[in-house]
Amino acid sequence: MTTLDPAGRNLLFNDARTHNGWTAQPVSDDTLREMFDLLKMAPTSANCSPARFLFLRSPQARQRLGAALLPGNLEKTLAAPVTAIIAYDLAFHEQLPRLFPHADARSWFAGNEELIRDTAFRNGTLQGAYMMLAARAVGLDCGPMSGFDNAKVDEAFFAGTPWRSNFLCNLGHGDPSKLFPRSPRFQFEDACRIL
Repeated sequence: MTTLDPAGRNLLFNDARTHNGWTAQPVSDDTLREMFDLLKMAPTSANCSPARFLFLRSPQARQRLGAALLPGNLEKTLAAPVTAIIAYDLAFHEQLPRLFPHADARSWFAGNEELIRDTAFRNGTLQGAYMMLAARAVGLDCGPMSGFDNAKVDEAFFAGTPWRSNFLCNLGHGDPSKLFPRSPRFQFEDACRIL
């Protein structure tokens, strides 16, 4: 396997930042589709792919979301061209005959609510992280956040469905003048052990 060159590593990690301010440049449907077509290729357990993405662009949809945000997240979210609600589907296992056809993977989950919830949340979170890497790969900046009321988001956008919100991510072209200074990161020895 080849490695990613330094420019690619910088695009995805070293130079990438969490953005809080946005330019007015729009994000096209084609860019969102290109981003999804990348993120969907990354691994999940048994290819379960439980993440669901709701992209909010219209002022009406963003106002509905605004009622669930903590005050510190409101202005930057309303200013972003797109806000993604990264959710997970508690009925993901119903798609396993299609997504993992070489085994009866649906039976592993049917009736086991704790396993369904844990698998959906864990793998949906992975897919949300993949989404941010894919967004950067197609030229978008990201502003991931918690700081909202999940129950309010679920009621406003997912009532009557098995989808549940996980986290939010503003997407667009970031305004570098509104970046905070880069926060410190751990050294390898602070966070890692080799046995």
